[in-house]
Amino acid sequence: MRSGREQAGREPDSSRRRDNSVAEFLKVATAALFGALLMRTVLFEAFTIPSGSMKPALLVGDFVLVSKYSYGFTHYSLPLSPPWFSGRLLGALPDRGDVVVFRWPKDDSIDYIKRVIGLPGDRIKVVDGLVFINGKAVRRQRIDDFSDDEDGASVPRWRETLPNGVSYETLGLQDGPFENTDEYQVPPGHFFMMGDNRDNSEDSRVLSAVGYVPFENLIGKAQVVFFSVSGTTPVWQVWDWGRAVRWSRLFTVVK
Repeated sequence: MRSGREQAGREPDSSRRRDNSVAEFLKVATAALFGALLMRTVLFEAFTIPSGSMKPALLVGDFVLVSKYSYGFTHYSLPLSPPWFSGRLLGALPDRGDVVVFRWPKDDSIDYIKRVIGLPGDRIKVVDGLVFINGKAVRRQRIDDFSDDEDGASVPRWRETLPNGVSYETLGLQDGPFENTDEYQVPPGHFFMMGDNRDNSEDSRVLSAVGYVPFENLIGKAQVVFFSVSGTTPVWQVWDWGRAVRWSRLFTVVK
């Protein structure tokens, strides 16, 4: 009888422990999910670079962390971009030279990444490959050619310095397709974006394709390359990482 009473007394304790373990697991899982959603919505989001339009700063196969708080928040900041509100909360204008992820104005389900060249009200023009902002030429210096690791091509490389002192490298032939353009007038509340790979970038210079980018479409500022794998190697092929990962690019700041 005593043994039976002891067994009967242990069963509720064991059941309560199981219930407590399940409840504790659910609390931890919920907190982790909430934290992940909060980080993705408010702090950072990861993006993959699918094209060479931002070479040499960003290469195909780079994985970039984008700070979503840099310019404030729009409904595009939320997962799945539900249209719960319009405009921008806690908005802050980007600086010239920022590398920005934004939603393509022609199809806001698609992410683009380019560099901010023109601010609202600016006049932008390209003459013989030289960018003019409000009638003044952006300083440009020829430097060593860029050796493309994908096809081995050698491409002319330049260093541009914007009026605010931001300096970065661009690629471009002296007889490329966008060497000369009409003058663009950036509308209020919009930005003029250009890729650093000037001959291979569909950007604001093509008004019918990208054009001026509304402030509301900006997702955030590209900050860090946290992973990078050769564009010819799928990232899931972990057995090839030894030769395919660009180790020197890991955790480098986007400039």
